[in-house]
Amino acid sequence: MARRKQEKEALRLERERREAEARAARQRKRLVGYGAGGVLAIAAVALVVLLAAGGGDSEGQGGGDVFPEGGSVPEQTQFDLEAAAREARCELRSRRGSGVADHTTSLDERVPYEDNPPTEGRHYQVPAEDGLYYEAPADEALVHSLEHGRVVVWVKPGLPVQVRETIRALFDEDEYQMIVVPRRNMEPAVAATAWNRDPEPGGTGQTLACDEWSDGVVDAIRTFRDEHRSNGPEPV
Repeated sequence: MARRKQEKEALRLERERREAEARAARQRKRLVGYGAGGVLAIAAVALVVLLAAGGGDSEGQGGGDVFPEGGSVPEQTQFDLEAAAREARCELRSRRGSGVADHTTSLDERVPYEDNPPTEGRHYQVPAEDGLYYEAPADEALVHSLEHGRVVVWVKPGLPVQVRETIRALFDEDEYQMIVVPRRNMEPAVAATAWNRDPEPGGTGQTLACDEWSDGVVDAIRTFRDEHRSNGPEPV
């Protein structure tokens, strides 16, 4: 227990350092952007055309209309995962994992995951990048990200716009090792998944499943994130 607390504290300090660096990088980009607004506008138009031409199979980051900007999140009041899940009426699930370092080499090879959304198992050789997506990468790529200690938040895109704005604000609050994606074909309205390293060799798949949205879901996701992030069977 003491070792895990020390690990979490070290990860918290590392996360704060990375967040400070990310803020500084965003500030530098904004300053550069003031002198290159016209170029960026042209590039943005070209990107929209390219994505439209790509059809539904393309993936993208940035949230788009699925996760609009403009939302806010309440201040955190619950810091215990089980209590936060209970207050939000979310279910915590776990499954013994398998498939560590077991890679597919083509996204055409689909893996029949037992959980929806998936939490562990055989996966594509290239993980999905951290970020906010308006179209989700393949499950197989996201499971590889889980293996690397990421937490994935899955959201039904038909939820009210205010809810999706809140989820974007929650991501913007702390995006370190986080992935947020839309997912229509799942029972929960919102879910979060992780793949823990213990017990070896396959670890444990973890799920937070919330059938309905409430303000309490924000703290449920926060505590799930802080409990499971950076704890994958193949930390990267």
